[in-house]
Amino acid sequence: MVAGTLLVTNGARDDEPPQPAAAQALTTSERPAPSTTASATLPGLRPLPPSDPVRLRVPAIGVDAPMTRLGLDAAGALRPPPAEAGGLAGWYGGGTAPGSAGTAVTTGHVDTRTGPGVFHRLGALTKGDTIEISRQDGRTAVFAVYAVELYDKKEFPDEKVYGSSELPELRVITCGGDYSKDTGYQGNVVVYATLDAVE
Repeated sequence: MVAGTLLVTNGARDDEPPQPAAAQALTTSERPAPSTTASATLPGLRPLPPSDPVRLRVPAIGVDAPMTRLGLDAAGALRPPPAEAGGLAGWYGGGTAPGSAGTAVTTGHVDTRTGPGVFHRLGALTKGDTIEISRQDGRTAVFAVYAVELYDKKEFPDEKVYGSSELPELRVITCGGDYSKDTGYQGNVVVYATLDAVE
């Protein structure tokens, strides 16, 4: 995928989206091990078989959104959800399904011309917050956040964000950083999370 997915060019600016705090940055290249509780319930937290996601919930920021499959445009960049569907979360359907082994990618608007988008408060997440993804197979993959970072679109770290993993990983991406009326947001907020439980 092309780096720095552009999700919004001009949005409603009455309510500035929060930006990640420095304390939420990725401090090690190692991905965290599953929690003791999760390991006791599901030894080893084995990756789930592929199944399309249908709903995404982020309790810490009040997100409860339907999900839609997204593809790539002619340039190889991930297409965002439709501009008029600000409350919709998308996932890259050509890649890993959330909960399966590998890096699943989800995205959504930070805001739209009519108001805040589904991931308006994504930058407020902190380490340890959870992201729940309900799947078509009836299971819910629960991910634990272990980093939240902001990158300039021109210096977006493709391999760091999209790189493959043997573990069930999740990335949630939206726009962030400085804003220009001419070019929109100058950066992307990226949440890093790993599978912590299956319900």
